[in-house]
Amino acid sequence: MPIVAAVSVDDAGHPRYVKLATVAPFSFAAIADWAQNSVAIGCEVISDGLACFRAVTEVVCLHQAVVVKGRHPSELSVFRWINTVLSNLKTSFSGTFHALKFDKYADRYLGAFNYRFNRRFNLSTMTERVVHAICSCGARPERILRSAELAT
Repeated sequence: MPIVAAVSVDDAGHPRYVKLATVAPFSFAAIADWAQNSVAIGCEVISDGLACFRAVTEVVCLHQAVVVKGRHPSELSVFRWINTVLSNLKTSFSGTFHALKFDKYADRYLGAFNYRFNRRFNLSTMTERVVHAICSCGARPERILRSAELAT
């Protein structure tokens, strides 16, 4: 299952927010759609040089391609945080989901990781926010809940 990952860094170069999502397939159109909903206008996007990532310029972003060409990730400091986040994601999944069905539930797994990562500086309110979201949601029949991935 192909996924696209983005990390937003602050002025000091530390990660603040992450956006992980599935895309099918890695194409110019798929990345353009993802960028339209996920990337801020005018931001700088640094990618690994895959041609489809030029699509971020469709949403008026600056794009810089860094050709990896067989180099080890430690040699590319520009990808330090994205590699760290992906490593943490894999560790989180292997420790949490013992019967991982990534193909079926990828959007849910990635959404949960996005939610926790992006709110990690305000953990004291996370439980309250989840309870509020649960209480605000009306009853849904099982067929709607099971079709959640089809609706996105």
